Amino acid sequence: MEILNTFLGIDNTFFKVFGYQMSYIEFSGTTLGLASVWLATKANIHTWTTGILNVIAFFIIYYQIQLYSDMFLQIFFLGSSILGLWQWYKKKLVKNDKIITSLNQNYLIYIIMSIIIFSILLGFFMSRIHIYYPDFFKKPTSYPYTDALISILSIYATFIMAYKKVECWILWILVDIISSILYFQKGVLFISLEYFLFLIMAIIGLFQWIKSIKYAQGFSTR
Repeated sequence: MEILNTFLGIDNTFFKVFGYQMSYIEFSGTTLGLASVWLATKANIHTWTTGILNVIAFFIIYYQIQLYSDMFLQIFFLGSSILGLWQWYKKKLVKNDKIITSLNQNYLIYIIMSIIIFSILLGFFMSRIHIYYPDFFKKPTSYPYTDALISILSIYATFIMAYKKVECWILWILVDIISSILYFQKGVLFISLEYFLFLIMAIIGLFQWIKSIKYAQGFSTR
């Protein structure tokens, strides 16, 4: 039990980087997250398996630093990762695992509007969650509306990615920009750095998926 508590505690140092105390759980979660995003840029099915391990680690981290929207988001990520794994596996079975498409304009407008509405609603709820459930959440959430926006953007990005829509990378780029700033403010510097690296990989992923669409369109006209 003591070994498990040492691994899970955000304040238990694994090693130091330029004076920053890296915990076991933060190092494990960020490493798995980087692997998952890199595999996603390659449209590799194992992005989902590494992602499942990543969300478990981040659920524990976010509870400890009072980012409750992000904490609950990990539960969604667990379910959506299983969905994504199944969707990509089915496409692989029918030799269609590399097909990437884009959203139509009407659906994209719906997504933008719903992201705004749900972010406001979730932010309001999370700003008061310590009042509603004081036994579980003894401290108020940090940056409730920013945290909520990250969560809602991530939910839509994950669903869109599960169906291999190229616009998922635009949402991930927004998530990564906001998250890298937020986590820097919260003092989890390695996670902040991770999201900056996510941003770079998301930009690469966007261009690679666009390239895949153009290749598929060119192939279909032959």
